[in-house]
Amino acid sequence: MPTPSVQLYSVRDEVAEDLDGAVARLARIGLRRVEPYAFHERTAEYGRALAATGLTAPSGHAPVLTSDTPEAIFDAAAELGMTTVIDPFLPAELWQTADQVARLAERVNGLAGLASDRGLELGYHNHAWELSTRLDGRHALEVFVGHLAPEVVLEVDTYWAAVGGADAPALLRELGDRVRLIHVKDGTLDGDVDRQEPAGSGDVDVPAILAAAPAATRVIEFDAYAGDVFDGIARSLAWLTEHDR
Repeated sequence: MPTPSVQLYSVRDEVAEDLDGAVARLARIGLRRVEPYAFHERTAEYGRALAATGLTAPSGHAPVLTSDTPEAIFDAAAELGMTTVIDPFLPAELWQTADQVARLAERVNGLAGLASDRGLELGYHNHAWELSTRLDGRHALEVFVGHLAPEVVLEVDTYWAAVGGADAPALLRELGDRVRLIHVKDGTLDGDVDRQEPAGSGDVDVPAILAAAPAATRVIEFDAYAGDVFDGIARSLAWLTEHDR
């Protein structure tokens, strides 16, 4: 099993209150990697928390595609020892036509060069609408990928892909090695984030997803969780340790 990580957005309230404490608690659960968000806004704090726990952050989320200073984001990523920067969100209204999607890909391709100059890969993370929107019979995400430069990577949020109507395992097989990371989450397929569950507990076919992307880093995430989210993360990690072979 690739060494799993966790998206720190899952514990965003705790990070906002006590970043060091939140990261230390994840280390005690047994995680060795984390995926920070908005790391360019708290770079020194993230660096301190990682150094104190021995955790690493190979990937991180930041709004590169809409930033006026993407170089600063890439510099922060390099400072934290990242290898991959993921833009986590472009709104649904930007994915409605083939021309729009082509322009998005052009923007990504241009920024990938800036990332490469710092030894980084640039990637994109989907939500549901990149899959639910169909362009000439294809998911908008597939159209997007068709325009991407070879060096651009993907982090497929497998829960949102399934909610968006995609066959997530088939999508992962189609996208192949471009998928460097996957978000592993579970729950109902109606998109109700308040009903998300630890991996293996919901309606998402997590075993088939893992089998379809054997080399991708597994990143545990909850958009919301009804219980103690640290317990939910621990349960997901335990399930992955047992079932992801």
